Amino acid sequence: MPTTVKAYAATSATEPLTPFEVERRDVGPKDVKIDIAFAGICHSDIHTARSEWGPAAYPVVVGHEIAGTVAEVGSEVTKFAVGDRVGVGCMVDSCGECKNCTAGNEQFCLEGNVGTYNSVGKDGQPTHGGYSQSIVVTEGFVLRIPEGIELDEAAPLLCAGITTYSPLRHWGAGPGKKVAVVGLGGLGHMAVKIAAAMGAEVTVLSQSLKKQEDGLRLGATHYYATSDDSTFEDLKGSFDLIVNTVSAQLDFDKFLSLLDVNGAMVNVGLPEDPISLQMFSVVMGNRSFAGSNIGGIAETQEMLDFCAEHHIGSDVETIPAEKINEAYERVLASDVRYRFVIDTATL
Repeated sequence: MPTTVKAYAATSATEPLTPFEVERRDVGPKDVKIDIAFAGICHSDIHTARSEWGPAAYPVVVGHEIAGTVAEVGSEVTKFAVGDRVGVGCMVDSCGECKNCTAGNEQFCLEGNVGTYNSVGKDGQPTHGGYSQSIVVTEGFVLRIPEGIELDEAAPLLCAGITTYSPLRHWGAGPGKKVAVVGLGGLGHMAVKIAAAMGAEVTVLSQSLKKQEDGLRLGATHYYATSDDSTFEDLKGSFDLIVNTVSAQLDFDKFLSLLDVNGAMVNVGLPEDPISLQMFSVVMGNRSFAGSNIGGIAETQEMLDFCAEHHIGSDVETIPAEKINEAYERVLASDVRYRFVIDTATL
């Protein structure tokens, strides 16, 4: 029989999130039931809860940065056992058969992957995410959290971690490479940590210098304010890779001028409105202007293993469920260093 668990849900685009009860399906042969310990608050949660990326299917329980322990496994599950430390990210299923799924790129499933929340599962039921006590997920979309990372610090790795690890890995961040990270927020602070652990020389490009001490502590070698026009003169042609983590409108031509020949600017932030740039900014240096969207399951596990090996977790502020709405406002005001994580024991 399905199980009813406590949760926090958005019921409209304008109302605060409120306590809610959600039904979790019975554990099938290939399913893993997870007792959720912590759920990170991602800006995507806020966009969805407020229908800013299209209409949400209310009521919706958001949260796709999930960390906890296995409570029950189905009869055909081979990878996990009760008590294992595990996580769930942005997806909970896909077709498993298309060329992208078989290549380990489930995020680009040609049938459309099943999102952890605000989506529809193969059973025809709406999916609900991590702002809840437990979740049931098919085995292939459960990630193992290695020892060496605390569960609260691991939760944001399931989105913020893989969102930044994937482009850094794909575009070859490593020794001898100069990497710039635009923005030092939930995504940016992870990009700095991971790029530095990969061996790259890391520079933070932020509007002001108010987080400079943090940036250097996290692993950056240099820190510049983009509000100072001299930054763009001083750093022209400097970088092999720029990872842009902010969703604000930028003067992309100015940022592209910071790339060396054959350099790439990869965007993981999602501005709400169309952007503008001059094609000369790309063509004249053989530069690439690209985007990156999370990673597949295998790469996400690779990221977790990498973070454990290098003792990398997210910098978190753990909150009780009753402070979720306050946390949303603080995220919008950039008043968090650097990721809110909900203690689900307080639901």
